[in-house]
Amino acid sequence: MSLTAAMESSCELDLVYITERIIAVSYPSTAEEQSYSSNLREVAHMLKSKHGNNYVLFNLSERRRDVNKLHPKVLDFGWPDMHTPALEKICSICKAMDTWLNAAAHNVVVLHNKGNRGRLGVVVAAYMHYSNISASADQALDRFAMKRFYEDKVVPVGQPSQKRYIHYFSGLLSGSIKMNNKPLFLHHVIMHGIPNFESKGGCRPFLKIYQAMQPVYTSGIYNVQGDSQTGICITIEPGLLLKGDILLKCYHKKFRSPTRDVIFRVQFHTCAVHDLDVVFGKEDLDEAFRDDRFPEYGKVEFVFSYGPEKIQGMEHLENGPSVSVDYNTSDPLIRWDSYENFNIQREESAEGAWAEPPLPSKHLEKGWGVGLEPGTSQNL
Repeated sequence: MSLTAAMESSCELDLVYITERIIAVSYPSTAEEQSYSSNLREVAHMLKSKHGNNYVLFNLSERRRDVNKLHPKVLDFGWPDMHTPALEKICSICKAMDTWLNAAAHNVVVLHNKGNRGRLGVVVAAYMHYSNISASADQALDRFAMKRFYEDKVVPVGQPSQKRYIHYFSGLLSGSIKMNNKPLFLHHVIMHGIPNFESKGGCRPFLKIYQAMQPVYTSGIYNVQGDSQTGICITIEPGLLLKGDILLKCYHKKFRSPTRDVIFRVQFHTCAVHDLDVVFGKEDLDEAFRDDRFPEYGKVEFVFSYGPEKIQGMEHLENGPSVSVDYNTSDPLIRWDSYENFNIQREESAEGAWAEPPLPSKHLEKGWGVGLEPGTSQNL
């Protein structure tokens, strides 16, 4: 009753039994701290009374001490809001969920999230594919329930990169996606169509590229007038070596203002890139896919090679004289982006840490772990 009252008095808490053994506890990023802390205590009381000590909490958000109020058994798998987790982290989450659920019939998984529900969607959709490896007939209803939760609760708020990583994960499990182990060198990022982020049209874009959530490249600031250009090319020479989970963020540096806007964001994994020319349409770009300032016909093209040497015959990509570039990237506004709270390995809480049972042999029988085992990111 107290939990019901808490949910009725605040529209912030969303507690859903996705299946009988997978529970989602979600709060919006705007949840007030006092209300959030109070609701945590109510949820902890309910879970304790209904499930005893037979549940593990998977924290998908930023690491914080008060989450332990839900339960001493907390596994931190968090990643930044609105982003997608590393492919290896998706594997680790699914493996840990499956191990715990198969250890005892009364074991329950609680997924905790503070922020956009896209995080929950990634985990639920990925586990739906993972559990399908060795699915039995009695799991059909669970898979249906997970699919319905994903479509009803997550699809409307999800990002294209999150859907892309679910596609990667499903394809690698089924074998429909073959792994590319070759290192790729990025030479050109081409924006076809100029977003209108300035009052007179055009934008002032700059790129930041991350590998495994660590910054590896920051471009200069390009000044582009929308009526003078149909596209813009940002060239990196020598080519930038990329391998693994890649995040590229394109910002607009506001003119005479200490602020910036995100033009688009895109995440991909090089293991799934088999072409040296990759194009993402507007519908494939995080943030931009529903931003009217980004043209409907707009797209972003990545030109790779297998070596750092300059690609010959690309002179046509050079920008016109109306495009100017400011290479001063010392401005804190340009340099700033921190994911320090998420660049840490999963660790069990010191108090009440649970010992993970061995991975069920059924996954090994199905070939799981070939290039996808946690700790083998070099194979991805």
